[in-house]
Amino acid sequence: MFRSALRSAPAVHSARRATPPEDSGCNPAQTPVNGLANKNNSMAQTCFHPSVEGAQHGGKSLAEFLAYAKEAGAQGVQPSNYMLQSDNGFKSAKEIQQTFEKANMKLDGVSGHCPFWVHTTAWTGSPSIRPFIPAEVARKPIEQIEKWAEDYLLGLFDLCAELKVKILPMFWGVTFGWELATGYPWGFWKGADYDLLKEGQERFVKKTAKLRQRANSLGIYLCHEIHPGTAAMCADDFNLLVKISDGDKCLAVNADPSHCWEGEDWETRFRKTADRVYACHVKNFVIRSGIPLRKMEPDWPGRAMQFVDLPTGDLNMARYVEMLIHIGYPRRYCEVMGAKTAPLIVEAESAFRDLDATSANGIQFVRDRLCFPLAAGSFEEGMGA
Repeated sequence: MFRSALRSAPAVHSARRATPPEDSGCNPAQTPVNGLANKNNSMAQTCFHPSVEGAQHGGKSLAEFLAYAKEAGAQGVQPSNYMLQSDNGFKSAKEIQQTFEKANMKLDGVSGHCPFWVHTTAWTGSPSIRPFIPAEVARKPIEQIEKWAEDYLLGLFDLCAELKVKILPMFWGVTFGWELATGYPWGFWKGADYDLLKEGQERFVKKTAKLRQRANSLGIYLCHEIHPGTAAMCADDFNLLVKISDGDKCLAVNADPSHCWEGEDWETRFRKTADRVYACHVKNFVIRSGIPLRKMEPDWPGRAMQFVDLPTGDLNMARYVEMLIHIGYPRRYCEVMGAKTAPLIVEAESAFRDLDATSANGIQFVRDRLCFPLAAGSFEEGMGA
């Protein structure tokens, strides 16, 4: 997910919108109730296209990533913020647009996980933010690091707005502190002179206020990936963020079922947050028996939870995609982005397999198995005389 390190804070540039996609299917027009009535038309529609996230492929330039993704079978990509940078800040929107047009690929949002996590984790003083910021920034006081990250994100918002990108997958950092981030149910979160939960709520509202205001002004949805070690690690946590932020419209969800392995299954999580799901990742995992999930294991291959290739993990990806349709993800995405189909963003990782090969396999799995034709009505409508 993460990649080091952020370069200089970028300047803002102007350009025209990238060419919109021309596929069809998010909201099939006037499809018949009986799917058999017009088999050649309505049954051929899909609401998805295969896409891939760029954060894991940070060693590639934007053009190289687009070429790789296209050859693997993707129709679009979700580049990381790093891929949009130049030596002196962000690339211009025009340059990015032209790169996508040359590759004939869709821009399916921008992954901004790292700078968001830095922004709302810096206050803890943790050295774990250092890999994701320039060395000269890392040496600054905490308040200046936080301000740098905020300015960087505001610049990213402006760039996304020029590109007509309204979907920004990300996650908020450890705004409630590392004690609550452990999730351990001891009784030391509140004492006579402190209340970590209440303080965390106030901290989240205050530290994210300027970012949320700018996102709302630009129509951008900040799609939090419910994830361990963030401000919301389950559906109830996320809904709490929405509540304390007075129902802020920009607070959205990036659905990723591969982080549902500590008591809350993926269907429960994303049905609880259904109307806020504006983005998604397609990712699979396994839990190795007999190994503690919270063991202090620094080596990925030794950990209990393993991200794996899409076809062989514990999750049934087809059922996950069907749920995304049912809760309205493709409709919301298409309405916000002005698109005809919504992306299924591959984020395939493995501690044992080559990354490029794993991602390419995932793209092809999504293309061949998950971008299926939509039902035009109940199968029962085609039965009988």
